[in-house]
Amino acid sequence: MIRLHALTKIFKKLKVLDALELDVKEGERIALVGSNGAGKTTMIRCILGEYTFAGAVEIGGKNPRTSRREVLQKVGFVPQLPPPLKMPVKELLRFSASVSGTKVAAIEELALRLGLDVKAFAHQPFFKLSGGQKQKLLIAIALGRNAELLIMDEPAANLDPEARHVFFSLLAERAAKATMIISSHRLDEVASLVNRVIELDRGKVVLDDRVADAPLTGVLASTIVLRRADAAIAKALGEWGFTASADGLQWAGTVAGADRLRFMGMLSRYVGLLVRIGIEEQHAAPVLKVVSS
Repeated sequence: MIRLHALTKIFKKLKVLDALELDVKEGERIALVGSNGAGKTTMIRCILGEYTFAGAVEIGGKNPRTSRREVLQKVGFVPQLPPPLKMPVKELLRFSASVSGTKVAAIEELALRLGLDVKAFAHQPFFKLSGGQKQKLLIAIALGRNAELLIMDEPAANLDPEARHVFFSLLAERAAKATMIISSHRLDEVASLVNRVIELDRGKVVLDDRVADAPLTGVLASTIVLRRADAAIAKALGEWGFTASADGLQWAGTVAGADRLRFMGMLSRYVGLLVRIGIEEQHAAPVLKVVSS
C-alpha cells in the first residue's frame, strides 16, 4: 500500500530523512517509534504530500504530491498538533464530511462515543476548544472518513482514560478494514495495538520487527488494595476513573486492554503502598494477578 524509496528530506542543512526505505502492506498496523527529532512526523508529512522531498513516495501506486486529492480521499489523519483553525466546529464538520463523502451525523456519533457532544460546541471556533476536545474531534473526523489508511501522530496524547477505552475500541472495529501507522515516542503506549514496529533514528529505519497480533478489544476489571490511604495515588486512580471504598484503602475500576502496560507503569510509582493488585479480563479467564504483602 505504501512504498518509500530513498526518501530524503533536508531542512536548510539538516538531513531529517536519510534515503529512507520502507514498504507497508495492506492490513498492517505499524507503531512508528523513535525519539524526538528521529524523523517520524517528517516522514508522515511526506507520505501525506505536504512536503517536497527527494526520492519516491507511493500510496496505492500514486504519488501524494501529483495525485494529492485522489490519495487523501483514502486517508484518515490525526496530527500531533491540532491546527489553529478559526472555523466554527459546525462548519468544520460540514467541510470534513463534504470532502470525504461521509455524513456529519457519522462524525458526530463518533465524537459522542469519545465523550464529546459536538452540538454543544457547534458555534465555537475550533481553536478555542480544549486540547482533549480538539483531539476527540480530530479522531472522529479521521475515523468518520471510512479511510483505507489511518495515519495517527500521537493520537491518544490528550485523551482522558475513558476516551482512551473508546478510542482503542474504535481502532479494533477498523482493524480488519484499514492499514494503520501510529506514531509515538513511547512503544508501551501503542504496543498492544500493532503487529509491526518500526523505529527511526536520524532519519533511517534502525528496527523493523513484526510482532504477534494482540487483541485491540477487551476491558480489564481491576481491584487495588492499599496499605494506607494516600492523596497522590488517590488522584492517579481517580484520573483513571476508579472509585474508592469509604476508608480509601480499596479501589475498583476498569482499564482498556490496550492500556494495561500504561496502567501498570502508573501503579509502579506507588509500589510501596500496594498490598494487592487484581486484574482480569471481563467475561474471560483472568489474564493477570499480582499479589504482594
